[in-house]
Order: sequence, then C-alpha cells, then structure tokens
Amino acid sequence: MTQKETIKKVLHYIRRYRFFLIVSLVLALITVVLTLYVPILTGQAVDLIVGKGQVDFAGVYHICVKIGIAILLTMAAQWVMNVANNKITYSVVRDIRTDAFEKIQILPLSYIDSHSYGGIVSRVIADADQFADGLLMGFTQLFTGVITILGTLGFMLSVSVPIALVVVVLTPVSLFVAAFIAKRTYQMFRMQSETRGEQTALIEEMIGNQKVVQAFGQENEVGDRFDEINDRLSKYSLQGTFFSSITNPSTRFVNALVYAAVGVFGAFFAIQGGISVGQLSCFLSYANQYTKPFNEISGVVTELQNAIACAGRVLELIEETPEIPDLEDAIKLGKADGKVEIEDVYFSYEPNQKLIEHFNLQVKPGQRVAIVGPTGCGKTTLINLLMRFYDVNSGAIKVSGKDIRKVTRESLRANYGMVLQETWLKQGTIRENIVMGRENATDDEVLAAAKASHAHSFIKRLPNGYDTVIGEDGGSLSAGQKQLLCITRVMLCLPPMLILDEATSSIDTRTEMRIQKAFATMMQGRTSFLVAHRLSTIQEADVILVMRDGKIVEQGNHEELLAANGFYKNLFDAQWS
Repeated sequence: MTQKETIKKVLHYIRRYRFFLIVSLVLALITVVLTLYVPILTGQAVDLIVGKGQVDFAGVYHICVKIGIAILLTMAAQWVMNVANNKITYSVVRDIRTDAFEKIQILPLSYIDSHSYGGIVSRVIADADQFADGLLMGFTQLFTGVITILGTLGFMLSVSVPIALVVVVLTPVSLFVAAFIAKRTYQMFRMQSETRGEQTALIEEMIGNQKVVQAFGQENEVGDRFDEINDRLSKYSLQGTFFSSITNPSTRFVNALVYAAVGVFGAFFAIQGGISVGQLSCFLSYANQYTKPFNEISGVVTELQNAIACAGRVLELIEETPEIPDLEDAIKLGKADGKVEIEDVYFSYEPNQKLIEHFNLQVKPGQRVAIVGPTGCGKTTLINLLMRFYDVNSGAIKVSGKDIRKVTRESLRANYGMVLQETWLKQGTIRENIVMGRENATDDEVLAAAKASHAHSFIKRLPNGYDTVIGEDGGSLSAGQKQLLCITRVMLCLPPMLILDEATSSIDTRTEMRIQKAFATMMQGRTSFLVAHRLSTIQEADVILVMRDGKIVEQGNHEELLAANGFYKNLFDAQWS
C-alpha cells in the first residue's frame, strides 16, 4: 500500500469524527488568533512608553488586562482542543484495531497458515500504538502550526508588506528541507516497522516452544537469528532517527535566517519612519512565532512518516481478501440427519501441488468413519473441507443432501462437534471454557458432561473447582487435562456429527480406555469422523478409510481390511511389531 493510499484510508476513518475535527480546527484558529493578537498589544504598549516620565500608565494597564484575558482564553481553547484531538486519535485507532480484529476472524485459513502469528499480532498492537502516537502529535501540532504560519503572514502583511515579503521569500527553504527529509524517513520507518513485526514473531515462537529449543540445543542458533533481526532493526531505526534528528537543526538554521532578515530590514524601515519601534517589536515577535511552527511541523512530519508507515501495515491487513462469503441466498442448515456425501472432490493448497483427487465417499447417518493413513496423506485436509475451513476446488460435499457451499458456515459448523489433537482454551474459568458452545447450559448438565468425559475427578481437585480461573491456553494444566476439557465441551453440546482428530493422543492409556467408552456412548446415532494414527482406537469403526496421497486406497471394516492383506494390513502390522 502506497503512502498516498494509506493517507486516503486514514482520512476515511477520521471522517467519522468530523464534528471533533471541526471543533479542533476552530479552536486551533482561535488559539492562533489570540496568540498573534498578543504581540500587537505588546507593540502598542511599547509605543505608549515614549521615554522617561512620558509613560501612559493607564493605557499600559488596559493593554495588560487585554493580554491577560487573551492568555486565559488561549489556555481554555488549547485544553478543549487537546480533548478533541485525543477523542479523534484514540477513536480512530480503536476503529482500526476493531476492523483488524474482525478481519482476522474472517480471513481465509490459508492467510493465517502462511503468515507468522507474531507478525499479525505486531500489526494490530505495536503498529497501531505507533500510529496513535504520530496521529496525536499531528493533530496537536500540525493544525496549530499551519494556521500559525498563515495567520502570522496575514498579520505581518497588515503591518508591513515589504518586510512580510522578505519572510515569504525565505519560506520555501524550510519547506524544501522538510520535504527532502520526509522522503527519506518514510521508507526507513516502514522497514523498521516490518522488522519489528519479524522480531515479535521470533520472540513469540521461542517463548511458545522454549522446551523444544532447549531440548535440541538450539539456543545459540536462535540467538544468532535474533541478533541478525535485531541488527537490522537497529540499522533501520538508526537511519530513520538520523534523518528525523537533522530536521530540527536544519529548520532552526532557516528560522534564524528569517529572524535576522526581519531584524535588519525592520531596523532600516524604523529608521526611515516606515514603522514604529512598537511595530518592529511586534514584527520580531511574529518572525519568531512564524519560524517556531516550522520546527514543530518538521518534527511532526517525521513522526507522521512513522505513523503512516505503521498505519499502512495495519490497513494492509484490513484490506486483505476475506474468505469467500456465504451466498446471498445461502440457507441455514437445521439439525442435520448425519448423511454426508463427497462427490468427485479435487483440492490442493497450491495449484502446482496435487493433493486430493477423485475423492468419493458416502456416509450414512450414524456411521462411524475412521480415517487412517501416513502423515501428509490428506486426513486433516479432509476435516478442513468437511468443516469448510477450505472450499473444494471442484466437486461437492453435501450434508443432508445440501451442498455445504450453499448453506451458511455458522449453521454447518454448529452441526459438528470437534475435538482436535491441538487443544485450545481461553483465559477464564473452567466452566466458561466448557460452556463455550452452549452458554445456557445448567450446572447439572456441565457436571454430567464432565463426569462422562472423566474430567470431573481432576476439576474437583482444583482450588476453586469449576470456578477455577485458568490462564491463556490452559495455563498450568497438563496436556491431558486440557484435552479432557475440550472433550467435555463437545460432550455438553452433543451435535449430530462429530470430528475426533487424534482426540485422545495426550491422555494416558487407562483414561483413554474410559474415554473410548464415553465416546462410544456419545457416538451412538451420530455420524462420526475419527482421524487416528493409533489403529487400536478405531477398530470398532463401521467404515475405515485408508488414505494415501489424497486418495482412498482401501475401504471396509477392521476385519475386512486385515483379510484383504493390503496397505492397512501393513500399517497395522507395523504398529504391533
């Protein structure tokens, strides 16, 4: 996303708060006018002090009262303006973060699979924070600075056109300096933001897999990777900071030229009687006020470059193509009867890498279908297609006679109960995790589900039982305990179809035997898909699909497949040998 496109989209968010924007602009104008009115009053006061014994004290007093009132009004206007600016900034950042989070929820699984989690997190958190800092500084100083420059020129022209023209002639020098630096800072800050995301991804990866890193002695290699990324981040940060740091001295130099020019030309005009001493004092004050915003704006420009670069990364996430939405005429799938038909399905993650071809399957209501095969044969892919995490390239998958692409995803997934090998628990109480799919469940129903899954015995030993708060991803619970909670979650919902993907892989053999009995009870009358590597867990299945290279190479029950003396027999013998 280009800088121009980013600014355009940011303005679209700001447009929602146009009322506060107008208030901020009006108050900025009032602040500038009052600030510029004070030098005029000061000049008038100077002219009232003609010499010793010739001071108009009454006139000076009245002018001082006006200056005090102007200062108080300026303070009030600046306070309200800052409140409006804060409202705009943090509302815009809130909206962008909300849109980014909502987009993550509807992004296709292919995007999540192909991007690091840390990089995505960095965009929503760190980049949004950087954008907020730059945007707030922009609203606070940019508007006021620009209006101050324009207002100062207007007041100077009203006092003396020739001297004002001197200021106007030197103005482009500051603009050229600011533009020269801005072009070079944007790219550096964008690279800095991207590298920061890469660093966040590595840190998150290492924290989540620290045991594996230490077990395989990868500390030095990981340290070298971190050092390389850290060095690049340091390089981009240093270059961006260098260009931004020379902005202020450069503009100060130009400002000094403007101030000196006004002093010299103003002195000549005063000697010739063109302006009074008070007006010269006013002009010098204006020259200082005129050049001061250039310092502020030059600093703001570099911050805005960083903010725009960070905003661009967040907005790129928001602009990502979402998953194919449900059809406008998509129907809601009621309670499915459990009949599943897969008709000549083709699917691959990459166009040039074939995976599933000519896949056909007929599953009757209530059947228990086991899916076995070597790693990479397409077992998990089949589950992704059934749940419509991915859409088939061609062919069709039907549930209760309806093509799943013609029903809403929500209603389709509501008919599946899913227990995966990888557990997922949210931060909250044990009960909140169990009732995730059925929030209106009673305590008795939760208790019955936990007993059926054999989770009740360990839950009651926790400090607060079902009200025990667990941390992110289960906190200190063991892998087996986490899996038991996930199984309990499905036990509570009891949907018409089940998907069990190595659901008992993290559970000891004794508990597994109990859960298998619980599963047998739960699967009665429900269509079930069981993905398993341990063939001992699927011997009671009605149909066993043996997959290889994305195709069903054998099909039948356990005894039939053993008698066929084929690929399944080889897998079975290999496990028991």
